[in-house]
Amino acid sequence: MPFDSPQTADAPQAPERAPRRRGNQAVLEVVRKSRISPRLLRITLGGEQFGEVRTNDFTDAYVKLLIAQPGSDLHPPYDLDAIRAQDPASLPCRRTYTVRSWDHEAHTLDLDFVLHGHGDGADEDGIAARWADLAQPGDRVALSGAGGGYSPDPAAAFHLLIGDHAALPAIAAALERMQDDARGIALIHLEHQDDVLNLRHPAGVEVRWLIGEREQLLAETAAVDLETVEGLQVFCHAERGLTKQLRRLLVTERQIPREAISISAYWALGRVEDQFQAEKREAIGKIDE
Repeated sequence: MPFDSPQTADAPQAPERAPRRRGNQAVLEVVRKSRISPRLLRITLGGEQFGEVRTNDFTDAYVKLLIAQPGSDLHPPYDLDAIRAQDPASLPCRRTYTVRSWDHEAHTLDLDFVLHGHGDGADEDGIAARWADLAQPGDRVALSGAGGGYSPDPAAAFHLLIGDHAALPAIAAALERMQDDARGIALIHLEHQDDVLNLRHPAGVEVRWLIGEREQLLAETAAVDLETVEGLQVFCHAERGLTKQLRRLLVTERQIPREAISISAYWALGRVEDQFQAEKREAIGKIDE
């Protein structure tokens, strides 16, 4: 879930409460960075504390980054209790990002950041994207995690993957994990054609890029011919309002068993992540009806 944009005002949180104990934080260094498309920046993190990250085998594994407020002059690791007591307004912001890949031999992980400005920490980008855009090798960042819960089931007869730019790292990781004889369709929405990536995937899985209006995800999902729901596995993660519509289509109309679907919103239009996360406990933030 790498969305940190003006549409979410800092998407896929006043700063959300971060882990209270310094021991929950692993401090990693920027090893390298590369622009893999005009609006997608990959940051490789590693260092001596890589072993303190709770890695997992899920293809939607995610970590929580702690990003210092601009001008706060704070450096990781953070004594969050002390900051909260002395100057709560300067608490680091917590942002959620999907791990694109792990390299356990090199002790590194890759995170992909969506950029919407013109680089150099443009104001159009959110706090995490600005940090990534300005980051240099050797810069340090604190993170916690990883969480996650989905991986493609080798026994699934058909895979349906649905997502936008925020879900792209998880979809890409899932495609790479699938068996060579896997069958399915991946529907990926992007705003710009030049951000399309060459993803490695089984020959039997069609990767369909939808450029322009994000509502195309709903229309294309409705048009997918699912002759039977038996053996189907679904991964569906996008903007909250659209995800609710997709959930209604998949579960209520198509009668796909809920246990066969990994579905949640990675971000919400017009919400910073703090607000988005807090609303998950309210009616507006609930995906399941």
